Amino acid sequence: MGAFTLYPAIDIRGGRCVRLVQGDYDRETVYGEPAAMAARWEEEGASFLHVVDLDGARKGEPVNLDVIRKILAAVSIPIQMGGGLRRREDLERILSMGVTRAILGTVAVEDPRQLRLLVSGLEERIAVSVDLRNGIPQVRGWRHSGSLTLPRLLSGLERVGIRRIIHTEIARDGALSGYDLNALRELASTTRMLVIASGGVSSLADIKAIKGLMPLGVEGAILGKALYSGDLDLRAALALQEG
Repeated sequence: MGAFTLYPAIDIRGGRCVRLVQGDYDRETVYGEPAAMAARWEEEGASFLHVVDLDGARKGEPVNLDVIRKILAAVSIPIQMGGGLRRREDLERILSMGVTRAILGTVAVEDPRQLRLLVSGLEERIAVSVDLRNGIPQVRGWRHSGSLTLPRLLSGLERVGIRRIIHTEIARDGALSGYDLNALRELASTTRMLVIASGGVSSLADIKAIKGLMPLGVEGAILGKALYSGDLDLRAALALQEG
């Protein structure tokens, strides 16, 4: 069993660090400059960061690459990054910049055949975001439902060689309503892939419960709105990560 990792989230829109509620671009709170926020989370002890280019997710290609470069220059810890990564050249570009792990979403749901070519040789440096609304995978910045059912999506990812997924229940994301542990348990029980929990982690109790699912392949959790609102203290959360 590997280590359990907590990932402070930095969502970028218009060059700024923001948080959305349930992926709604009209329900945005701005939290300042992304590189400064990244440096803060590293200073407080984070060992890995989760970065999303929200503009890129909408456009279908990375938009905030200059901001990503500033984040990489500001910290020494690894980052995983997603948002609009649908072409091999974009994947190779962000990985060559210094991003440790690239996150795919839409392309994995809409074009499974292309996915195999897209990730060939990069499987260890790829995660796929499985974003669910009422159990249905969502695409294109969570604005549309995909054509694949969840079981078909998971089995297809395994066949391609994907080893890690990020599980998000969109209705919980940014809502400070607690994590859907039952959904996470069910998902982790049905796949051999490692799972990172995301969306709704709002308390130390959530983190402790998620960590309790490590035997099922759950290897970490992404921390978002609760960090920015002050409902969750990162140092206290990291004590659970190491405990």
